[in-house]
Amino acid sequence: MDLWFHQHEHIEKLNMQAVLDASSNRDEFVKELLVSLGKIPTLVHSMISVEIWKQKIFSIFCKLQDFNPKSSTALYMVIYHEATIMNLLETIMYHKDSCEAAEDAVVDLVDYCHRKLTLLIGKTAHGQQPSEESITGPDITTVQGLQKQRDELELEIALKALSVLRYITDHVESLGLSVLSRLLRTHNLPCVLVQLVEHSPWSRHNKYMDGKWREVPPEDQLKMSKQDGQVWITLLNLLLRPECQGKYDFNNFNKNQLLKLRGFLNDVLIDQLPNLEDLRRFLGHLAVTDPAPPKKDLILEQMPEICNSIMEENAGKWQAIAKHQVKNTFNPSDSELREQAGRLSQLYNLNILENLISEKPKCASCGAEATKRCSHCQSEWYCKRECQVKNWPKHKVVCQLVAKSTEKLRKDGK
Repeated sequence: MDLWFHQHEHIEKLNMQAVLDASSNRDEFVKELLVSLGKIPTLVHSMISVEIWKQKIFSIFCKLQDFNPKSSTALYMVIYHEATIMNLLETIMYHKDSCEAAEDAVVDLVDYCHRKLTLLIGKTAHGQQPSEESITGPDITTVQGLQKQRDELELEIALKALSVLRYITDHVESLGLSVLSRLLRTHNLPCVLVQLVEHSPWSRHNKYMDGKWREVPPEDQLKMSKQDGQVWITLLNLLLRPECQGKYDFNNFNKNQLLKLRGFLNDVLIDQLPNLEDLRRFLGHLAVTDPAPPKKDLILEQMPEICNSIMEENAGKWQAIAKHQVKNTFNPSDSELREQAGRLSQLYNLNILENLISEKPKCASCGAEATKRCSHCQSEWYCKRECQVKNWPKHKVVCQLVAKSTEKLRKDGK
């Protein structure tokens, strides 16, 4: 666990630096470093490993009646690791050289993003998507709290996966026929995007923006969100580019699905993204014609090696791995907990985080806007003293660990 924790620290630092560079329009040396060292496939491999861990190992933890770790920090860091890598990829995959540097792993990345989007659509269609109200509930067990945090992160990861797919389609002409075939034929991504337009998982009575569900004033209800824009731009890339049109099968099913988009292409939307006028004309033409089927070219298609290799290597071992991790990995001693707390307090430096987070902090007890910070550890926020007193039994252990570790780091630095 110690080696993995070091890796997480390094990736988190790269992620924070990449976001700061991109948001301030500075030279993106993190992107250049990852491209030059060929580390983007490594990031994809690590991200898919955590995805499989959550499906196969964490799901076993959740079923154990007697599993109640003294600290959820290590487990949460593993769950959060996937979101960290996806955030880093969203930042760097905007660039063409990053997409090309992914090499064969771009096929695994396309499959990963497709899995996240189809899962998001399925949950939304069945009313299972978590809302902010479901995250801030009454007292719950450690494992239940981790499950809720996992579900909350899944929404954020899926929306970032949408952005990554859009960037891949921006540069699809330089990524090879296998990637294009996987997008259009294997996954039928245009029809997946139609489902996203129909269900709009990020928009209900309020909208999901900047990692939170937020109320939207009536005058902004028709304003295009970032997620809406990513969906429409991806559709433009896949339907209007000649190299994509020649590879896509406009059969009756696909045609009928795509024509559903006409009901959403109103003047208000097109005013915000004028290129959509081209899409509206294309769909009007598609409605009265039957495009020729794509040529059946011989394509040597790349297969997703990362996910398949991990699944094959560990087939039949999931229960044993879970048992080992419960006993050895996620059962830290008090000294190990103190060390983790100290490293986390150093990693998540408050000055850096305040540059990354523009919104005001929330109360750890009730979720309201907070103005008071725990004076002992400086890591938790509250709106009033009553909330701090109420939350103290939960916060006490972490508070003491963080405070001691911070004080030790301060003394060591002198």
